[in-house]
Amino acid sequence: MTRNTCVIAGGGPAGAVLALLLARSGVEVTLLEKHADFLRDFRGDTIHPSTLEVLDEIGLAEEFHRIPHHKAHAMAMETDEGSIRIADLSNLTGKYRYIAFVPQWDFLNLVTTAAARYPGFRLVMNAEVHDVIREGNAVRGVRYRDPDGEHELRATLTVAADGRHSDVREAAGLVPVEHGAPMDVVWFRLPREAADPEKTFLRLSAGHMMVVINRETYWQLAYLIPKGGFDALRSRGIEALREPVATLLPFLGERAGLLPDFDHVSVLSVALNRLRRWHRPGLLVIGDAAHAMSPVFGVGINLAVQDAVAAANLLAGPLADGAEIPESLLAAVQRRRTPPTVVTQFAQRVVQTMLIRPALAGGDRPVRLPRDLSRLPVIGALARRFIGLGVLPEHVKTPVRSHRV
Repeated sequence: MTRNTCVIAGGGPAGAVLALLLARSGVEVTLLEKHADFLRDFRGDTIHPSTLEVLDEIGLAEEFHRIPHHKAHAMAMETDEGSIRIADLSNLTGKYRYIAFVPQWDFLNLVTTAAARYPGFRLVMNAEVHDVIREGNAVRGVRYRDPDGEHELRATLTVAADGRHSDVREAAGLVPVEHGAPMDVVWFRLPREAADPEKTFLRLSAGHMMVVINRETYWQLAYLIPKGGFDALRSRGIEALREPVATLLPFLGERAGLLPDFDHVSVLSVALNRLRRWHRPGLLVIGDAAHAMSPVFGVGINLAVQDAVAAANLLAGPLADGAEIPESLLAAVQRRRTPPTVVTQFAQRVVQTMLIRPALAGGDRPVRLPRDLSRLPVIGALARRFIGLGVLPEHVKTPVRSHRV
């Protein structure tokens, strides 16, 4: 059995960023990631201005921008009747006025490499957390297994950042409230050619929705289907997926035939939920483990990072000083992050109800919107701030108390 000041289960954006912020503040922290690497395709990877500002505040923005990426300065929706501009981020206040599309594994490698420069940080891969250690009503660490067997890691604070299917959350007896989603998402990719459009956009037609993401050398495509509808889609054969690509995106018509079979797609079962309570004595839950977000607006990573920053701002000092963490301080993290979570999920539910559900149902005109929402005086400003910065953007306030190795 070993001991740390803080153990974090889950090496996604929330866990990785929190581990970095704590390590640079002098906290001994172990990050446990159940996979052997971060190379899992079709994960959320839209880095919004709020997260770019966080990277800037901790000195990683320049390094981040050396990673190959695509910048989107606006969000648009293409319908059968023409284009609708939803938000123009070029008018956003602040240093960063675009969304950066970066594979999530590159983002996580950047963050964990930066964390490894501090002596208090330890990353353990292939470490599957399956239970928590309890002392009375308090959580005092985790039990995990890796290729060497079973292990126990005790800690002053345990953080569950292990995603929407969190094992730590389940072991602690915390159950999220489900708010529902009318869709699942089928992810796949097709080659991109030089003459193709540059922009990333949403393609909408009666009965069909597809997100089209420019990855420079290929297109990452997300085809929305009715909730639980993948088995029915698959039973119709791969042409049932090729056909809407060719119909919605004529420039990809011939390349749609390059999608060989359903073994080359990934299915996201969309969930929208959140915990009523994000904590137990000795335990804090953040990111998707605390609130699974719909892919609407693509803000999941950014909400997770904001959770991590808020948690570090409140907890890094007491943890570095070796103090016990009262549950009231963990409750303060939840109070800080609940309003932006609730507002964002409410907006996602509105879009799901008013746009996605009718569109997938196949109405004649699934959407009726002005051609340029970004120019509407109030709506345009609210949309670019909401998408770019979120409801309550966090800023790094933790001091650097540890020298790099």
